[in-house]
Amino acid sequence: MNRTIKVAVGLSGGVDSAVAAALLQEQGYEVTGVFLLCYRGPGCRTDEDRKEALDVALKLEIPFEVLDFRKEYQEKVLEYFKAEYEAGRTPNPDVVCNREIKFGLFYEWVLKKEFDYVATGHYACVRSTQDTRFELLIPKEKRKDQTYFLYQLREEQLRHILFPIGGMTKDEVRHKAKELKLPVAKKPDSQGICFVGEVGVKQFLQRMGVKEKRGEVANVSGKVVGEHKGVWFYTIGQRHGFEVKNVSPQTKPLYIFKKDLKKNILVVGTREACMRREFEVGEVYLRHETRSTIQDLSNVKVRIRHGGQLILAKIVIRDSRLMVQLAKPVFGVAPGQSVVFYNREICLGGGVISA
Repeated sequence: MNRTIKVAVGLSGGVDSAVAAALLQEQGYEVTGVFLLCYRGPGCRTDEDRKEALDVALKLEIPFEVLDFRKEYQEKVLEYFKAEYEAGRTPNPDVVCNREIKFGLFYEWVLKKEFDYVATGHYACVRSTQDTRFELLIPKEKRKDQTYFLYQLREEQLRHILFPIGGMTKDEVRHKAKELKLPVAKKPDSQGICFVGEVGVKQFLQRMGVKEKRGEVANVSGKVVGEHKGVWFYTIGQRHGFEVKNVSPQTKPLYIFKKDLKKNILVVGTREACMRREFEVGEVYLRHETRSTIQDLSNVKVRIRHGGQLILAKIVIRDSRLMVQLAKPVFGVAPGQSVVFYNREICLGGGVISA
C-alpha cells in the first residue's frame, strides 16, 4: 500500500502560498498549513496575515499550525539588518530570512515532524537531473523570479522542497485562486522587509535604536554641497533623503556614490558616476561545490538585485580577491547586497558584494 506523501506548506496569508497549498492538495498530497509568526510591531500585518492564512486552511480543510519564531527572527535577521546598516553596508534581509527562518528553523521543524517536503509560494523551480543532482531554476514568471533570495539553498535541502507555483505566471496564480474561491484571491502582493512589511528603512532603523547624526554631503571633488542625517540610513545609488544646497538648478540629479562611515560623509555624483563594471565579492556559495570551481564561472550571468537584469559577467581571481567583471556597466552596486550567479536558467549560487 502506497503511503500518502506529507507536505508542510508555509501559509503567509497571501495568494501565492494559498494557491501552492491548493495545488498540492489537488495532486494528492497530505497538506498541512503552517504560519510563521516572526514579527509583531507598528505597521505590521501579522495578525491580519495569520487570520487570512487560517481562512485559507479552513477553506481547503487542512490542518493549521502556528510556529512562533519571533525571538529567533529578532536575533538572526533583525540584528543582522541593523548591524549591517550601522557598518555602512546595505543588507539583504530576505536572503538571511530564507536561510535562517523559512529554510532554517521551519525546514528543520518539517523534517523533525516527519513530513516529506516543505513547500512555499516562492516563484522558483527545483529540478532533479539524470545524475541525481538537484538544481534551483528560474521560474516561468520571470518578473517575480525569487531565486535571487534563495541562492543559498543547499542541494540536500532542494531534495525536500517544493515550489508548486514555479511553473505558473502571476496571472495564472490569480486565476486559480479565483477559480477555487480562495479567500485571499484579490489580496494585493506584500512589499517591504520580510515578515515586517511596508516600512521605510530609516524609520525602522530608528525604531531599533539607530540615532541620527548630522553629516556632510560632498561631491566627487570633495566640495561640501549639503547635509544628511547619518550615513547608515542611506544606500549606494539613492537619490533622495539628503539635503543639497550649494549647487546650481542646472546641475544633474545627484546620487549617492560612496559612503565614508568614519567621517560620516556621503559622496554624491551623477548617475554616470554611479555606474560600475567591476566589484569584489565575498562569502561565496556554490551549490555544487564538488563539481564547480571559480574557474568554471568564467562566463556566467549575474544579478545584483531582486528583479534586476541578468548581465553577462566573468568571475576572476586577482590578488586573492574574487572579482566580478560585467559585460556592461550597472547602476548602484551596493556593498552588503547579494550578487547571484546563473548559467542559463540554473541558479548556481552567489556571494555578497564587499567593495
